[in-house]
Amino acid sequence: MASEADQFKAQGNDFFAKKQYDEAIAAFTKAIEVSPVPNHILYSNRSGSYASKKDFENALKDAEECIKISPTWVKGYTRKAAALHGQGDLVGARDAYEEALKLDPSNAQAKSGLKSVDDAIANEAAQDGTTPDMGLGGMFNDKNLWAKLAGSPKTSAFLADPAFVDKLKRIQQNPALASQEMMSDPRIMQVMAVLLGIDITMPNGGANPSEPQDSPMADAPKPAESSSASASIVEEVVEEEPKEDEDEDAKKKAEADAEKAEGNKEYKARNFDAAIEHYRKAWDLCQDVTYLNNLAAAEFEKGDLEGCIQTCEKAIEEGRALRTDYKIIAKSFGRIGTAYHKLGNLDQSIEYYQRSLTEHRTPDVLTKLRAVEKEKKQKDIEAYLDPEKAEQAREEGNALFKAADWPGAVKAYTEMIKRAPSDARGYSNRAAAYVKLLSFPEAVKDCDMAIEKDPNFIRAYIRKANAYFTMHEYSKCIDTLNDASEKDTKHENYSEIESLRAKALSGRFQAQEPETEEQTMERISKDPEIVAILQDPVMQSILGQARENPAALNDHMKNPEVRKKIQLLVAAGIIRTR
Repeated sequence: MASEADQFKAQGNDFFAKKQYDEAIAAFTKAIEVSPVPNHILYSNRSGSYASKKDFENALKDAEECIKISPTWVKGYTRKAAALHGQGDLVGARDAYEEALKLDPSNAQAKSGLKSVDDAIANEAAQDGTTPDMGLGGMFNDKNLWAKLAGSPKTSAFLADPAFVDKLKRIQQNPALASQEMMSDPRIMQVMAVLLGIDITMPNGGANPSEPQDSPMADAPKPAESSSASASIVEEVVEEEPKEDEDEDAKKKAEADAEKAEGNKEYKARNFDAAIEHYRKAWDLCQDVTYLNNLAAAEFEKGDLEGCIQTCEKAIEEGRALRTDYKIIAKSFGRIGTAYHKLGNLDQSIEYYQRSLTEHRTPDVLTKLRAVEKEKKQKDIEAYLDPEKAEQAREEGNALFKAADWPGAVKAYTEMIKRAPSDARGYSNRAAAYVKLLSFPEAVKDCDMAIEKDPNFIRAYIRKANAYFTMHEYSKCIDTLNDASEKDTKHENYSEIESLRAKALSGRFQAQEPETEEQTMERISKDPEIVAILQDPVMQSILGQARENPAALNDHMKNPEVRKKIQLLVAAGIIRTR
């Protein structure tokens, strides 16, 4: 069975190279089915085929199955990243590429994909009127950066610290890090000042904050100096006593944190009323927006969604005034979005999730936004459903079809599908109109949808087979007719099916201009399906019996699978009848 899987895999690769993605998917699917053990490469190849035809949902499923089978295979993660990128989940795609680079830091495909995602994120941010690096990219990519820093007495000493140099190099690669690093390392602010050509004085001269600093000491008085001079020096070195209000602020902050801790305990115990009281006391003691966010979370869990929204709006307003970290404000916007989602107001939920992502992009909020958008789309579809109007649209389409107004018929049948998407007739009728417009691929898709809605709708099979026949896809035409025959249990469409089957078999193996008879036979002998039949041990045995006793073939023809293969060999001229 392994060699058979390899054969299907080779066919899939050949179809993929020819950009025949549907055929490639079918071949890889067969390879997966006959493979004796789960094969991650087959799922990876099929994922690539799905992605090439922009079916990113199935591409993602196969990529995840590939990773499940072989968690250390880098290409599985790049397949997953490509599918997520195609779905618009840039954060997820970036995470997948980074996972790939953890396994193989030098992987060129992962590096290229990561750059592509970063560019897409930058473009998306630019469309929103922002840039991920807050405009710092040009500053830190200045070709004279190192010369400027080395030439300034305020920054030259920094370059003696290898860790700081590495930090600057990371910022050059990702300027968005600068805004985070300068919060923990004031030397970054000094570097920015030098690069901008402005003069600022940093505490401790901009020394590394992680190193212990000496306390400033006054020079010792010279012996010749007067006692009054000594007194002034002593006054200078005496540490200033903390101000009363600073002591009070620190005390209130400590009390507020204690209230918050109590609130967290009650929250975990699901005593939300008690938690709310503690969080409110914490906010009254100290204006820290985190307390309001915690209060909103407790109100949400309690079921007070309107109260949760009001608290979050207050957190945003106060946070702007207090210049709170944008990540905390993003949480407030995100919680409002979740509250509106639970209230069933999907439009408002989407708006606030988007505003949260504008403040700070996180995978969690992005996932919630995608889910709400999908839910809203589904609700919009459901709200549009109307069987009566669907029937009116069908009748209108039929009238336009009879009047040879094919585009008008397509439009009417499309309206029918929107009003009654579960009615297979809408897809089948639109397929018939597409055939008249010579849009055969669209006709095939609609027939597939009709069959999905009603697997016993024989007319959809026949229309699909006719479309394949017109496209000279004879093998697919025959396969579709075989499916139709299985569904036609009462043989009501037997004549139509068999007539089209005969035409398809003839068209598949007839001579093509300007082939000679020998060239035609050579082409037929290389047909993958013919080769597979002739190499099948069971069929070899049946053909051997037929040579010795032709009547034995009649018994074998009672088997539908054998009959199908025999008919194919007869049509190809491999078996000749008299």
